[in-house]
Amino acid sequence: MMAKRYNKISSLSHIQRLLNQQAATTLNRRDFLYGLGSSVGAVALSSLLGSSALAKSKSGGPLAPRQPMLPAKAKNCIFLMMEGGPSHIDTFDPKPKLHDLHMQKFTRQGENLSAMSSGNRYFVESPFKTRKVGQSGADMSEHFVHLADVADEICFYRGAQAESVNHPTAMYHINTGNKFGGEPGIGAWVTYGLGTENENLPAFIVLPEVAYPQGGASNWSNGFLPAYYQGTPLRSVGSPILDIEPPPGVSRYHQRESLDLLNTFNDSHAQQHSAHDELAARMESYELAFRMQMEVPDIIEIEKEDEKTKELYGVGEETTDAFGRKCLLARRLIEQGVRFVQVYSGGWDSHDYLARAHGSLIRSIDKPVAGLIKDLKRRGMLDETLIVWCGEFGRSPDNGVRSGGVAYGRDHNPNAMAMWFAGGGVKAGHTIGATDETGESAIDVVHPLQDVHVTLLRLLGLDDNKLTYFHGGRYKQLSQTGGKVIQELFA
Repeated sequence: MMAKRYNKISSLSHIQRLLNQQAATTLNRRDFLYGLGSSVGAVALSSLLGSSALAKSKSGGPLAPRQPMLPAKAKNCIFLMMEGGPSHIDTFDPKPKLHDLHMQKFTRQGENLSAMSSGNRYFVESPFKTRKVGQSGADMSEHFVHLADVADEICFYRGAQAESVNHPTAMYHINTGNKFGGEPGIGAWVTYGLGTENENLPAFIVLPEVAYPQGGASNWSNGFLPAYYQGTPLRSVGSPILDIEPPPGVSRYHQRESLDLLNTFNDSHAQQHSAHDELAARMESYELAFRMQMEVPDIIEIEKEDEKTKELYGVGEETTDAFGRKCLLARRLIEQGVRFVQVYSGGWDSHDYLARAHGSLIRSIDKPVAGLIKDLKRRGMLDETLIVWCGEFGRSPDNGVRSGGVAYGRDHNPNAMAMWFAGGGVKAGHTIGATDETGESAIDVVHPLQDVHVTLLRLLGLDDNKLTYFHGGRYKQLSQTGGKVIQELFA
């Protein structure tokens, strides 16, 4: 056995010597240009450009934990994404005026409300009752039964405005700051700035629906950032990660030897092409996958939680089980050092049958989201965890006549949207900003999404103007062109 092991080591050493000899004697024009990256002049240029100023840490690799740029309470983030555009009017921003205007001819005030249907349009009142909850007197739809218990932990914001009325571009905008995709997701920027606290797990994890949201995986892409920072989706059905377990008959010892041999070849190739970040990221992904085999199965096994905790999230109940499991898994991931977790709930695009569609969706997330806040608080994690709840845009106060009569629903509305924050240093128990009397447009503490992005980063101790990456001839950032921190949201 020792002889076989010695022979393997000798063979690897021989292979390495051959590769080094090849590297020393092979130099084409492209390699020569890449090699300039190692020269003193290129080092100075790289320093000036700052193309990867945060990509590597003095204390370790590109995902090593880093100190925040500014003082902040939040150390990680759980982003609850309601895909499709939840109606602010029917959730957290009621409009009694619509009762008086119900079925009266709609007169458009803004120019960006979408016209998704032809024919006459009419104001539509909410099918839900709304009441004041908590000591703060926050407005909530009647179907938010459990969230009402934690209303005083939430900061509701009614002044945000999006720019797009189409789902894919709006999704890209809220997730990446760019309506046309191809940019890094929010989670990628956060992990680029802060690294991760667990080298055995991805720093940015996504919990999507069975069907990916509109725009697909580009919503959590690393974009032009190094591949280390891309989001890793966990499947909601079946094995969360395909091939997480090695094939039958393959031990971890054999896997380790195979990776060592592969790294020998890759290291040699990387020395010749040091300017290519993709190879280094790919090598690290192999190592991460190897480490994840030990840690992931235990973390995703939420059945190990006690019955009281599972009941808190609605796990095991028909209406809340699916989203409850995601919220519980999000807490477990954050608890184990994952920096950013994005959780998706789909189906909020209610052009018709609003009472049925929104009513069902609200009930499906109500207990899990409330349970998440309660669980984080009782574990002493809420102050260090920023929770964000939003969709890609809001809904309009009107709807059109369909064949067979009026099917009460709402169209897309980028001028007003539902959004709230909890934990992580936000002004809990407050409602910031306002929309007009019909909910068509934000009118107080009005800010575009780029300001929301800047504020989110600031709550995590990151400065959007300094969290930049040189690409395509200029410094790039999440806000695209800079933005303002929404100071009213801070405690």
